[in-house]
Amino acid sequence: MAAKEVTKKKKRRWTRDDTELTILALPTTIWYFLFAFMPMFGIVIAFKDYKIKGGFLQSIIQSDWVGLQNFKFLFSAGDIWIILRNTILYNIAFIILNIVVPVTMALLIGQLHNKKMAKVYQTAMFMPYFLSWVVVTALIWAFLSFDKGLLNSLLESLGKDPHQWYMEPKLWPPFLIFMYMWKNLGYSMVVYLATITGIDKTYYEAAGIDGATVWQQMRYVTLPLMKTVIIMMFIMAVGRIFYSDFGLFYQVPRDSNSLYNVSYTLDVFVFKQLKSSTTGMASAAAFVQSVAGCITILTANAIVRKVDRESAMI
Repeated sequence: MAAKEVTKKKKRRWTRDDTELTILALPTTIWYFLFAFMPMFGIVIAFKDYKIKGGFLQSIIQSDWVGLQNFKFLFSAGDIWIILRNTILYNIAFIILNIVVPVTMALLIGQLHNKKMAKVYQTAMFMPYFLSWVVVTALIWAFLSFDKGLLNSLLESLGKDPHQWYMEPKLWPPFLIFMYMWKNLGYSMVVYLATITGIDKTYYEAAGIDGATVWQQMRYVTLPLMKTVIIMMFIMAVGRIFYSDFGLFYQVPRDSNSLYNVSYTLDVFVFKQLKSSTTGMASAAAFVQSVAGCITILTANAIVRKVDRESAMI
């Protein structure tokens, strides 16, 4: 018994490493507490008819409690189903393409023998990720503007009529998907390329000795060893299936009413509700986003755990 007590005491002993790791984690912990946990108090706005009456806390306290009324208005609105459709369908396309295209590009760049050129290609594809959607929107406007846009100037020089690009909804879904991939391809590719770089080279040497070609090595060595990272990225993407890139869907279409049916997503809806001072409705929509996202990520992880427990996040 005495030996067991001594062992327990040793296990509970606070070491210098614990102190160093705690200090190292302290800034991140404080950041999460201030910007992730404390704002959760604002969830109560979703259940109130929020009106500004002085300070923030005073406004919350004095605003009338309406229960689930904001949620009722949210789901009774005729355009909510268009918003959900756009948000989910775009994200499904993003999830599929954001796995297939970056993995393919990472595999191809990983096979380049000229490492300097590989870095050049990698940097070129990574650069758009650092651009703001505001800057990208200005560049797109320079091409698509009806009066002075480059494309319309080109059409006029060929003797054709200019187009109202911001009034042609059928062209925008593929264009928005293309812009998303153009901006985010580099970031996703770097994640997969780092995984490929970390694979032990002896696997490839053994496969080469057995007579495997380059394509067979990618299929039977590289891809299986990338599986865990690919699944992790998939689960994280599924968790944000009810979220959308606000800059992409609000800034790039320039909030054109003609593109409403193809560019209106939940994040744009929340922003517009805030602009119109219906804060309770905006908070209700954001609350639904959070709950639905939590459910989807837990469901996706549970399915992965059933199929391949080692690849699950928890």
